Amino acid sequence: MDDPRGLRWDGEDFEFIEQTLLPHEEKWIRTKDWRVVVDAIKRLAIRGAPAIGVAGACSVVLAKRCSADKIEFEQAVEAIEHARPTAVNLAWAVNRLRDRIRDIGEDEEVLRRLVEEATAIANEDARMCDQMVEHGLELIPDGASVLTHCNTGALVSYGIGTALGVVRRAHEAGKLKHVYACEARPLGQGARLTMWELDKLDIPGTLLCDGAVGSLMQAGRVDLVLLGADRIAANGDTANKIGTFQLAVLAKRFGIPFYVAAPSSTFDLNAPDGTSIPIEERDADEVRNYRGSQISLPGVKAYNPAFDVTPVELINAFIREDGIFIPPCEFPVRRP
Repeated sequence: MDDPRGLRWDGEDFEFIEQTLLPHEEKWIRTKDWRVVVDAIKRLAIRGAPAIGVAGACSVVLAKRCSADKIEFEQAVEAIEHARPTAVNLAWAVNRLRDRIRDIGEDEEVLRRLVEEATAIANEDARMCDQMVEHGLELIPDGASVLTHCNTGALVSYGIGTALGVVRRAHEAGKLKHVYACEARPLGQGARLTMWELDKLDIPGTLLCDGAVGSLMQAGRVDLVLLGADRIAANGDTANKIGTFQLAVLAKRFGIPFYVAAPSSTFDLNAPDGTSIPIEERDADEVRNYRGSQISLPGVKAYNPAFDVTPVELINAFIREDGIFIPPCEFPVRRP
């Protein structure tokens, strides 16, 4: 069984797997340039809220090493923080590093502290994933068929992953019967990445079109829905890959439990509800084209939000590293 991790950090160089090439090519990129990492985040070569947070933290270290002065460094940090707007882990990680070097004047000490904090964030993410999946295992019945959406495995974190990490642990524990993975159009993260991870881990899985979910549930082939999140508001409203909301509505219709697995770093307690979450809208060509092939007439209008917001009343439970939370509930404040 291969371990499909997507990030590596040694305090000097940052490495990531170029996710846009998967599943056909596994290419690792090693860099000392923060701009390469920011570009990878924007292109979705690095994606998933926890992974973006770790990558952002490591990018700050790289930016410090190559910045000529404080102004250049601060401009780089701003660019890193705003590489993508929806996943709160990015700003959370960058601000942790900012806090760590506040009022420190000596460059050598600043760099030492940045390396220490970025490494701590990466290691904490791996640990949170391990704790999260153990809690999530409690919600998986024996012989479960699980439906998931987008990609939430080791590629989206520095550890075992979030929702797909729970699936993996359930498989290892002999509790899992099957995984159904939505393709996750327009960029196909389910088809390309989740099915790649399932294959690496020898987990039985079936790919389906996003529009086939209702039929699958109606046929009684889904025991629970389990997915991740990019930002969760204080009341539990959850921003995740576009298509999540309709899955939640369908799960409610058919009485299927709907669970969200995410570390506490994905919870934005400063956002009172889902209306406060910024939703990234991406280039229309992602809808008009697929993997280099034009599938629509050129120039047609296209609506392409990367995420939607699922109201908390459609969510049965949240799985975090510090336990299972049944809404309505209050979420503990994240402590570094």
